Amino acid sequence: MNREAILEILLYKLEEGTGTEFHKIMVEQSIPLHEKEKMKVISYGQSLHNPDSYYLIREYENSEHLENSQREFYSNSEWLNGPRDQIISKIKTSTKSIIPKTSLENL
Repeated sequence: MNREAILEILLYKLEEGTGTEFHKIMVEQSIPLHEKEKMKVISYGQSLHNPDSYYLIREYENSEHLENSQREFYSNSEWLNGPRDQIISKIKTSTKSIIPKTSLENL
């Protein structure tokens, strides 16, 4: 497994007209849950070109940390009984990329 720090970049195309509500749910519910579970969120928000395009960037120590953190987070009752359904219902498509953190060091 990769032992290098990694970034997970999630890009969401949201259902038309849901971007503002999606962002509110992220700010008020999802991000606080991430913080409670010690998941490092680097950045998130609506795209400048379209409010119904959204991004979420998270950092992990390595691939194993990503897998373990996400397994715990997404099986947590606070997620399952909290914002999960509201968030998923607004996502039309999702794209994920995992990159080494070092690939952004020279930016």
